[in-house]
Amino acid sequence: MSTRFLLGLVGADVGGSHSPALYEREAQELGIRVYYTTVEAGDAAPWPGDFGRLLRTARSLGFTGLNVTHPCKQAFLDHLDDLSPDAAALGAVNTVVLTGGRAVGHNTDLHGFATSFRAGLAGVPLSRVLLVGAGGAGAAAAYALQSLGASEILLHDTDEVRAKELADRLPSVQLVHDVEAALSTADGLVNATPVGMGIHPGVPVPVSALRAPTWVVDVIYRPAETALLRAARELGCRTLNGGGMLVHQAAKGFELFTGRAPDVGRMLAHFAVLNGHLTR
Repeated sequence: MSTRFLLGLVGADVGGSHSPALYEREAQELGIRVYYTTVEAGDAAPWPGDFGRLLRTARSLGFTGLNVTHPCKQAFLDHLDDLSPDAAALGAVNTVVLTGGRAVGHNTDLHGFATSFRAGLAGVPLSRVLLVGAGGAGAAAAYALQSLGASEILLHDTDEVRAKELADRLPSVQLVHDVEAALSTADGLVNATPVGMGIHPGVPVPVSALRAPTWVVDVIYRPAETALLRAARELGCRTLNGGGMLVHQAAKGFELFTGRAPDVGRMLAHFAVLNGHLTR
């Protein structure tokens, strides 16, 4: 079994990602070596739309696999040899394993979201949830919310075609256009868009529509507290950021890449140090 692994993260604005440090530190703890780099795939990078070439280059350089983040989780699908059941169901990948001349896509986001949610928001009501964003993270959140017992998921996305495709796959999903009206009747809100990240400042919903005791989840982890989460916390809402989702999905990806089971508690503790806050 190999003890050295070359990995990468593909996406936009990935230079400040905590994934390299998380993977490399955990590998060191397990007595193996992981070399982890980032591959910028934003509009200004050389890779937009050319993910087949990116995969061929990664193979030729000896990469074991790639993690995939916004906005590439769905763009990779047409260039892979096979998909795991979760990736096929969600129509998005966040983990690509390169082995035996094949590129196999997986999706560990569903596991990451559900595990973090259970730890951070245990006992919250799930009758109606407003989900903003139907991309890769949004699809994972929708499937996870359904598995957690959400009766009705109100979905909003500016890309109506993408939103309808997700709604057609999940019976619990209902499309909504009036976010403010939907939020007024929802038990909770999930932001699965990039709005709130450093390169996408702002809030994805009208802050004036927030109210306690609505719970709020933001899949973003940089910054640790987005403008949305700050506003929700100040109103007395229970909140959860994307740090736990990141770590739990990364732990599952780590095992797919290396064949070793990581210590998730140790990875959570390391992430808390990296991000300057406590997470679950």
